Amino acid sequence: MIPGFLIIDKPEGWTSHDVVAKMRGVLHEKKIGHLGTLDPLATGVLVLAVGRDATKQIQNYMKLDKEYEVEMELGKFSDTYDREGQVQVGGDLSALTEEKVLAALEPFWGKTMQMPPAFSAKKINGKKAYELARAGKPVELKAVEVEMQARDIVVELPFVRFVLTVSSGTYVRSLVHDLGQVLGCGGLLTQLRRTRVGPFELKEARTIESFTTP
Repeated sequence: MIPGFLIIDKPEGWTSHDVVAKMRGVLHEKKIGHLGTLDPLATGVLVLAVGRDATKQIQNYMKLDKEYEVEMELGKFSDTYDREGQVQVGGDLSALTEEKVLAALEPFWGKTMQMPPAFSAKKINGKKAYELARAGKPVELKAVEVEMQARDIVVELPFVRFVLTVSSGTYVRSLVHDLGQVLGCGGLLTQLRRTRVGPFELKEARTIESFTTP
């Protein structure tokens, strides 16, 4: 463990800011930041920088690679690219096979260009993209270079599950959405668990309850 950094196993439904606010009260420390946001849907590794010395180091750790356990569902899609958005029924899956899914995934591995989702924290003229999207305003984002690699891919239609290693700035939701587009049936993220951020691993994480339960 790196001094000044604390690994929290973020529960579903909490924003990263919720966790920071809670731990500020629990630890009686105002200076707390984190090494990369997790969506409310996601669980797992949220690395907190605790104290002035640690928060000054945050920028040194922002480019770390990350690992996730991913579950997606084909045949549905949503505006947020996950099950928390406006979910709609997509295309027919009757002709879809495991081989077709694996073949469609293959071009995504390695370095590729990826378009961030409109419902993201990317800044556009000082405004977060999701704020513009929620207001029904146009969201103009640029594709960025990312690097992804998957293992342990399991196809049990309509679900696809895999372990994904990604470079900093990658959106798993975009991968899921893009795969659904390639297959022509739609796809949305149903479960996401972050298991590692650089050297910070889930096995070293603590739950919020472990700090608050006698």
